[in-house]
Amino acid sequence: MLNPYSIRQDFPILDIVINGKKLIYFDNAATSQKPRQVIEAIRRFYTESNANIHRGFHHLSQEASRLYEEAHDTVAEFIGARGREEIVFVRNTTEALNLVAYAWGLKNLGEGDKVVITIMEHHSNFLPWFKIARHTGASVRVVDVNDEGRLRVDLLEEAINEKTKLVAIAHMSNVTGVINDVKAIAKIAHSMGARIVVDGAQSVPHIPVNVRDLGVDFLAFSGHKMLGPTGIGVLYVSEEVLEDMDTFLVGGDTIKEVHYRGRLEVIWHDMPWRYEAGTPNIVGGIGLAEAVKYLSRIGMENIHRHEQELVKYFFKRVEEEGFADKLKILGPRSPEARGGIVSFTLGELDPHATAIMLDEEAIAVRSGFHCAQPLHERLGFSRGSVRASFYLYNTKEEIDRFVEVLKSIVKQAP
Repeated sequence: MLNPYSIRQDFPILDIVINGKKLIYFDNAATSQKPRQVIEAIRRFYTESNANIHRGFHHLSQEASRLYEEAHDTVAEFIGARGREEIVFVRNTTEALNLVAYAWGLKNLGEGDKVVITIMEHHSNFLPWFKIARHTGASVRVVDVNDEGRLRVDLLEEAINEKTKLVAIAHMSNVTGVINDVKAIAKIAHSMGARIVVDGAQSVPHIPVNVRDLGVDFLAFSGHKMLGPTGIGVLYVSEEVLEDMDTFLVGGDTIKEVHYRGRLEVIWHDMPWRYEAGTPNIVGGIGLAEAVKYLSRIGMENIHRHEQELVKYFFKRVEEEGFADKLKILGPRSPEARGGIVSFTLGELDPHATAIMLDEEAIAVRSGFHCAQPLHERLGFSRGSVRASFYLYNTKEEIDRFVEVLKSIVKQAP
């Protein structure tokens, strides 16, 4: 089992004091903190191996190239991909999803085609499909959730038909923590000849994910949410769909040869480099690989169980302290039905006001719509919500303190 107390020793930021109180960091769905191992890997690269990749025969360039390429291998193994050829490094999940929209969507969508998405999507897996639909003449079907925030699978099955070319869906909601059965949805999509793109920003850092077992065509996720640096993300592209995509950003390192003899002749680079134009975030990839190694040592099943225990403990403590009726929760109450995310409102308080009062007690949460305003409005939370999101270094003692502060806020509220 996971031991959060020993893990915390690897995270120096968790020792800082704010307003005279030790930090409690519950904003992990927005970004995670970084262990010493990742920080040291970044420092080591800049002090020992810094050079541009794929552009020099000197020692530093060769070493930087090796480290960067091996980072793709590490990530590929982590998510069950066949190899580095299926792993494209980008800036973040948003860029990865937009890359699919432009590189795959513009080539494959046309008049009369349909893209199926859900109301629970992050804006990054919502807005690109409407934009591409306007360019191509395709239409977008938005599938509803029930009042608990769970996907209406019956409506999804109804929506996916022979006109559907793409299904875009979150693996885990960043608001409710609901985990969708992506494997089953992929089978439905493929049975109709459609492709499936999955937003894994909240799932890959927190639960075991194997792309071949899930049967997905694309998976997008961000390094900074899984102990890695900011500015590095991943797009998994199944080898089955590579030939269905056009290059998007072109230029340095996307080609093997360019000739101009009265007309342009281009031989594009192998995967994944043809989709990593220009000088990439080299140190970001290396830092992400170190983060992946850290998570692998602990075990994703252990991390998932730990977060479920924290959610379960939070609900239990709120009941014990007698203010559960003041806490309006988005999503299912059952911890088994969600990841380590709890979004809520407290009485009649504005979510931002609640977050500010928590910050005064050195408890970091997020407030607002969490880039998922349509879902909030569908569930009746037109002012947004407060989101507490847990990770491998959070403890039950932190939950106790959190509940204690929430109870005091309830007492002060009008």
